[in-house]
Amino acid sequence: MQRTSAALAAAIAALLASGSAAAQNTPSMEEMWRLIQQQQAEIQALRTELEQARQSVRETGQDLAETRQQVEQTREAVTAATSEVESLRASSAGAADWAASTHLGGYGELHYNAGKADEIDFHRFVLFFAHRFSDTTRFNSELEVEHTLAGEGKPGEVELEQAYIEHDLAPGLRGRAGLFLVPVGLLNEVHEPTTFYGVERNPVESQILPTTWWEAGLSLQGEFENGLGWDAAMHSGLATGAGSHYAVRSGRKKVAKAPAEDAAYTLRLRYQVPGLQLAAGYQHQSDVTQGQDPTAGAADLFTAHADWSLGRFGLRALWARWHLDGAGPAAVGADVQKGYYVEPSFRITPRVGVFARWNEWDNRAGDSADSRWRQTDVGINYWLHPNVVLKADYQFQDAPAGLADDDRLNLGVGYQF
Repeated sequence: MQRTSAALAAAIAALLASGSAAAQNTPSMEEMWRLIQQQQAEIQALRTELEQARQSVRETGQDLAETRQQVEQTREAVTAATSEVESLRASSAGAADWAASTHLGGYGELHYNAGKADEIDFHRFVLFFAHRFSDTTRFNSELEVEHTLAGEGKPGEVELEQAYIEHDLAPGLRGRAGLFLVPVGLLNEVHEPTTFYGVERNPVESQILPTTWWEAGLSLQGEFENGLGWDAAMHSGLATGAGSHYAVRSGRKKVAKAPAEDAAYTLRLRYQVPGLQLAAGYQHQSDVTQGQDPTAGAADLFTAHADWSLGRFGLRALWARWHLDGAGPAAVGADVQKGYYVEPSFRITPRVGVFARWNEWDNRAGDSADSRWRQTDVGINYWLHPNVVLKADYQFQDAPAGLADDDRLNLGVGYQF
């Protein structure tokens, strides 16, 4: 009996030591479950030994006091080991719950641009991080590295494009607070490279809207059962000025110690059914320079877009127009900034699609001088996987008078997960 007790004591000591080490070293989920299963098997063996010891007392009549002491020691060790297992089980369950509620994703795209640029660039590397606190409350974020290298004298940037709390207020109604993408256009909110044609994002949504465009504030989104939906947001605004000829793209401050004297308000109505998406939006900001230019004033943006697919055929179209008040914008023709594009496409196979796109935009359309850009893009997408795409296109550009055209080949690879 003494040999049996010694063996049991040694086994229990090893069991507890392994449990403590596992807790300290924070094992993986797979290692934790393997440890729990091993400890449960050893506990069962200890219980069997305990029962055999009791049976030995009954059959051999050995010293009852000594045996009772040994049995009690073994029972306490079994209890301690069982408690260790339950602690590990609770810890692993908590880790499993956190992991199930937390999601990672991302996208990226590598571009080669011939023509005047003649360069290769890993344009974007983006990571998504999201966590679900409950069935009604969530956190979403997007962190991006542009052009590989960021810092003083480097071409790239590290940017936080989204970081907001979303809460379901009622069925079909949710609110957001934080840093979010402004609800305008086709690409501003959904711009993963596998979701659109062309290596580069279209110039109208880049120069006029301007994608990618995020601000900080509050927003509401609602949906009805008939396919109708709406967005309403109050958020930080642009801060453009005379130094950039009041170009709206230069007004993005990306919520990095951005001026907050004047807020902006965005409204959008949308209709979506299988194969068709229609939307129209409006934004107002009472001072597009954030108080820095007394010769400028309010800015109003009007947008409309359509995205239609019928079998293999697809058609996208977008129109956008800014109106800027004040003598300053009017003096350089920037009181009107507008653009549109039309993009038909055709899926030759589920993996291969071709497209053509006509783009026209003008950031100084209020001037009588020629400032209008025109560009035609034709190209092909090849999806190695629904979330991995190879792209090639050629752009034919017609620049305003006095500026050089940039006709060029573009090649790209993109992914999302």
